[in-house]
Amino acid sequence: MAKLIYSAITSLDGFLEDEDGNFDWAAPDDEVLGFVNDLERPIGTYLYGRRIYETMVGWETEEFLGDRRPLMMDFAAIWRAADKVVFSRTLEAVSSTRTRIEPAFEPDEIRKMKAEAGSDLTVGGAELAAQAFRYRLVDEVHLFLNPVIVGGGKQALPSNVLTRLELLDERRFGNGVVHLHYRVAT
Repeated sequence: MAKLIYSAITSLDGFLEDEDGNFDWAAPDDEVLGFVNDLERPIGTYLYGRRIYETMVGWETEEFLGDRRPLMMDFAAIWRAADKVVFSRTLEAVSSTRTRIEPAFEPDEIRKMKAEAGSDLTVGGAELAAQAFRYRLVDEVHLFLNPVIVGGGKQALPSNVLTRLELLDERRFGNGVVHLHYRVAT
C-alpha cells in the first residue's frame, strides 16, 4: 500500500505563510532544494487544494523557472511527471497536464487511491492536509523548519487533532533549516 505523506516548509513557529500571505522566507536554497527533489522524486500523485494548486501550477510553465538552475529544472520535471488531483468546488479547469479536479475530499476514495497506487502520494495545502489528518489518512510527515519567526498566519499543522508521531530522521542544513521526518504512530 502506498503512503500518504504531508510535507511542509514552515517557519520555526509553525506557519506556512505570514498574516499577509507571504512565504518568500521559505524559498529553499540549493542544498535544501536538492534534498526536497530527492524526497519528491518517487511521488506518483499530488493531492492539492485549489489555492496550493494555483501556486504550484507555475512549475508547468517555462517563464516560472526564471534562471533555469539545474535544481529548479529537476523539480519542474518531477512535478510535471506526477499526477495531480485538485479538490475544489470552484475551480472549473486546470492548466497543467496529468491533472484532474474532484469536487470533494472523500476519505474512502483516498484510502482506495492509497491501496491501488504504485507509488506514494502527498497532500499539499494546510486545509486539505488538516482533513487528511482528521481522517487518519497521513502516514508520514516531513517538516522543513526555517530559522524565522513570522508571528502568525496559516498554520502548517491542524488544530484540535491529536496525532502521535515517531521521529524517523532529522537533518540540519547549512542555512539553518532543519528537516524532521516522522511516521504517524499507530
